[in-house]
Amino acid sequence: MRVLSAGLVAATVLTTGLSVWLGLGLADRHAAEQRRQDVLAAARQSALNFTSLDYRHYDQDSANVLRGATGDFKKQFAAQTAELTKLVAQNKSVSEGQVLEAGIVRSDEHSARVLVVADSKVTNTAVPEGQARTYRLQLDLVRRGGRWLTSEVEFVG
Repeated sequence: MRVLSAGLVAATVLTTGLSVWLGLGLADRHAAEQRRQDVLAAARQSALNFTSLDYRHYDQDSANVLRGATGDFKKQFAAQTAELTKLVAQNKSVSEGQVLEAGIVRSDEHSARVLVVADSKVTNTAVPEGQARTYRLQLDLVRRGGRWLTSEVEFVG
């Protein structure tokens, strides 16, 4: 009888330990998947904001880019905003961006690198009928204040 009781106690301890271990693993996988989804959503939105602009409301469009930016990228974009506002208005530029694909190259809890392919149709005074453009972007993101922000944008390939 004692052997049976000891066996049941051991089986209960083993089952409990296994359940805790599996539960922690599941929570870690869920957190990693949520981070992956958050990174991709932030990168897609950043690329969309970066490739979509309209001279009629460029102040709002550039503010959208800056809201999702940080670090050197934010500084550089902010420094060029006044000149870009003039140029966009002068040429009556409109760019309608669309993100086609996005994939994470690397990520951890604090940073990520994402490759994005985006198309846009650009119209302006030089091309009033519009011109299709494809962008391949590498975005570096960092987590600040609970949000994923773009710290660098590079045109690749």
